[in-house]
Amino acid sequence: MEIERARDDLIVAASAGGATIAIALLSGVAGVADVPTLPALAPLVVYAGYLFSRKGGPYGPLDRPRNWAAVAVLVGVVVVAAASVA
Repeated sequence: MEIERARDDLIVAASAGGATIAIALLSGVAGVADVPTLPALAPLVVYAGYLFSRKGGPYGPLDRPRNWAAVAVLVGVVVVAAASVA
């Protein structure tokens, strides 16, 4: 595995994992929202999508690890917002 590819994977994985942990902390410890288990794992689905889309290309101009990481965090924010409204 190339170092650049490993760094890209780490960026997306850390964002998805951090968003999932933040959802768990906001749901369990802080009590901000009561998020069920499956929606709480939604950022990890974005990471899985990133991994399975890395099968050789060609990749579009928007298909960058930074964008996948932003989508994972955005999904986490949407899950918490949806759970706190409901």
